[in-house]
Amino acid sequence: MEKNVLNASLRTVTGKQVKALRRQGLIPAVLYGHNLTPTPITLNAREATRLLSSLTKSSLVTINLGNEVHSALVREKQRNFIKGDLLHVDFQVVSLTEKIRTSVSLELVGTSPAVKDYNGVVVTNLTELEVECFPQDLPEHVRVDISKLVKIGDSILVRDVDLSDKVEVLADPDEVIVVVTLSGTEEITPAEGEAVSEPEVIEKGKKEEEVD
Repeated sequence: MEKNVLNASLRTVTGKQVKALRRQGLIPAVLYGHNLTPTPITLNAREATRLLSSLTKSSLVTINLGNEVHSALVREKQRNFIKGDLLHVDFQVVSLTEKIRTSVSLELVGTSPAVKDYNGVVVTNLTELEVECFPQDLPEHVRVDISKLVKIGDSILVRDVDLSDKVEVLADPDEVIVVVTLSGTEEITPAEGEAVSEPEVIEKGKKEEEVD
């Protein structure tokens, strides 16, 4: 796995005063988690924006803070609603020797023949998959190949997803990820005795800043 590294500095400015930091080309952030008191930090705005734009919440990041080095996951990125500028980042510090439970985003790839040939519609039931593994083994996302959806009614279940044997899937193996329905059909019709659950809420980090 490619190593993602960010250099950080301790921060004493909090609350609405962080606007001054942003004008200086810095982004406020916070470290919290494994054996660590929540620690306010700052990041170089240009460096952080470039790196974090391509990372997901299951991407492992190395934070260099003075003489300390922390392995962390990106838990929340706050952005300016209009400009899209990065305003604040929450990092959850993890131990590389302890397994964690978290959710990994599902990414649909390929083209469904049922959509192309029969005017079907791919309905998504799950957007994330709950897994357990060591932080360094976390996939940044899980690809779901919808080219396997050949005819109306075809579906892809959790058990159909191919993952490393280092990653344990905690979701129900019979849960539907995607299904092809006729155009205009909005609901997934589960098989008899099969329940279709709502997508899990994305895990959030601790709020610290008040963003205007």
